[in-house]
Amino acid sequence: MNLKPQSPHITLLSITMSSKTNYIHKSTQARLRSLPVNGDVNFPKHFMIPVLIIMLFIGLFQNSVWAQNSTVDMQEGDSVGVYKELKDLEWDLEEVITITLANNPELKRAMLSVEDAEKLVFIAYSNLVPDISSFMNYTRNVEIPVNFIPESVFDPNGDPNKLVPIAFGTDNNWQGGFTVEQNLFQGPALVGVSTATIFRAVQTENYRATTQQVITQVRQAYYSILIAQEIMRLQEAQIERLEENLAQNKKRAEAGLLDEYDVLRLDVQLSNQRPSLIQASYDVAEAKRRLALIMGIPVEVNFEIEGMLNQFDIYSSSAAVQANMGIKKIDRMTDLPAQKLRNKWGLDEYRGDLRLLQASLNLKDKEIQAEKARFLPVITASYNLQWSAAEPDEPTFFENNARFQTIGVNVSMPLFNGWERMANLQRVNISKKDLLEQQRQAEENANHEVQTAVEQLDESFEIAQARKEAIEQAKIGYERAQLRLDNGLGSTLEVTEALLQVREAERNYAQTVFTYLVAKANYDLAIGKVPFVE
Repeated sequence: MNLKPQSPHITLLSITMSSKTNYIHKSTQARLRSLPVNGDVNFPKHFMIPVLIIMLFIGLFQNSVWAQNSTVDMQEGDSVGVYKELKDLEWDLEEVITITLANNPELKRAMLSVEDAEKLVFIAYSNLVPDISSFMNYTRNVEIPVNFIPESVFDPNGDPNKLVPIAFGTDNNWQGGFTVEQNLFQGPALVGVSTATIFRAVQTENYRATTQQVITQVRQAYYSILIAQEIMRLQEAQIERLEENLAQNKKRAEAGLLDEYDVLRLDVQLSNQRPSLIQASYDVAEAKRRLALIMGIPVEVNFEIEGMLNQFDIYSSSAAVQANMGIKKIDRMTDLPAQKLRNKWGLDEYRGDLRLLQASLNLKDKEIQAEKARFLPVITASYNLQWSAAEPDEPTFFENNARFQTIGVNVSMPLFNGWERMANLQRVNISKKDLLEQQRQAEENANHEVQTAVEQLDESFEIAQARKEAIEQAKIGYERAQLRLDNGLGSTLEVTEALLQVREAERNYAQTVFTYLVAKANYDLAIGKVPFVE
């Protein structure tokens, strides 16, 4: 799959925060210089090296986090200004889809979910690797703690009922060391690795399904603009023709060849058509805003799209005009349904929502394994390396120190903690049954959607030719009505009705092409073979 196309129109800037990098390095060096390693202080070298490594790691980690956060902030700020350069553009369908894939908010969120799933895989693996930690502390006893001991402990002749205060401890105490813990056997952790991997696959399938839906939405929004523009064009042509007829009829009326009432009636009809043109222009603007929202660009961006529905031939495999080449290319990327293969769709292999449900079922199986693993024992091993020192009076830092090491194995066996684990296992099984029901229903819905899209395609193919013929017949009728009027045999009412029939025929054909294109987009989505996804 190739689901990460980059937009040729939009480039986001990535800025490296070098100033913060220098600051981190300087602050790390300052911390290291502040450690008591020279002069009158005696710090053991075998303990100094691990401390230096830890402090350096902390500084580099903070540097990486700050730089990444700063880069993200700058990218989000700069991406807004990029769109200011987009104005008076003309895009074809392929360019619109490309921009959508790079900027659609739903796709960005789906991609973030995939990236988040990637991090969960690292988290799952972290439960299988050793956990290494270090510690260091210093305690200064301003007053040494005192315990009371019977006097007879130090003096055999002393009174056993008399308590003597004895100070235990020293003025200065240091402790430091390393601890390593390793899971030898932990069922949920072992299952968690494969679970996280499957969860990543689920998120990838979700991104794939979202991509299919978004591309289908952008195709249909693109076609909605074309049909709105075609309606507005027909309305403009009709008003223009009515204005011409009105001008001619006024001349005929002045010459006494036509009644004034016919002129008035045509003038009224022209006035009734102008609001329809205004409404059509607003419909085009609204359709463009819907497309801009799907594309992920500001609605203020002024753009035009290529395509002419009145010149689009649904039967031909090539475009008759240059403006329709992009639409025809996308339309024929997926083959039309063949009659002999209509019961062999293979929806489970390509359709995004069905693949997502199957991946979710695989994830649910791993969750069941994880719940069962909670009934197994947990075995861990640990290693501890520690230094300690104690000194009276003024500190001399580890002049008197000792070291010790320990190794241990811990076995924890869950015996009984109520019915929580068993109930959780039963809940996961119930959830799996629910997913199976969803899968069955989704398969039925998929078959219905495919069949509906196929029927719409068949309907478009059956009536498109009749729509074409109706346009030619309406044009002939209009020409004859105009000729009858010129010869004084007809009336303006006949011409007006003939003109309305021409515009209605042209509108019906454009609507048929629109229905076909929308049905083809729905068909591609229904069978899971959406352009640019595979």
